[in-house]
Amino acid sequence: MPNPKISVLLKCGDLRSIGRCNDVVKLVLDAPRRFAELLPCLWSDDPIVRMRAADAAEKVSVVKPELLKPYKAELLGLLTEAEQIELRWHLAQMIARLPLTQGERRRAADVLQLYLEDRSSIVRTFALQALADISRNDPELRPRVKEILEQSVVRGTAAMKARARKLLKEPKS
Repeated sequence: MPNPKISVLLKCGDLRSIGRCNDVVKLVLDAPRRFAELLPCLWSDDPIVRMRAADAAEKVSVVKPELLKPYKAELLGLLTEAEQIELRWHLAQMIARLPLTQGERRRAADVLQLYLEDRSSIVRTFALQALADISRNDPELRPRVKEILEQSVVRGTAAMKARARKLLKEPKS
């Protein structure tokens, strides 16, 4: 199949595997225009497709964060609506790679702060990281995030405590 449909590649397997997610990442990195086909899969009715699409989009955005920019409004909306754990932790990572206005950073920070109450330690840990990342471009947001990090060192899960300690040691921009 020379030009496989991304949603089909994401569908196979169960929630415990990444299926052909890495094939999708390679496909999109080789043909960035296909990101427009990948991103709608974040709203799929199939939780497996949603999970793998989030994983693939996040991995692609590490290398090509500019591909996220045209979808900023949709991603910020999905950040607020997402309930699936795997979708939330990947969205937290992607949101931090977007060029956000001050208002968008504040709204994202509000949602990410809610993610700190998620039942998943992974979601909470990535929310901490995303809060720290977006506060680097917002001096007014930094004191709030610093307080969250300090509280996480005391009250967080083991992963949150470790991440918060690391983030508190990083130099501020």
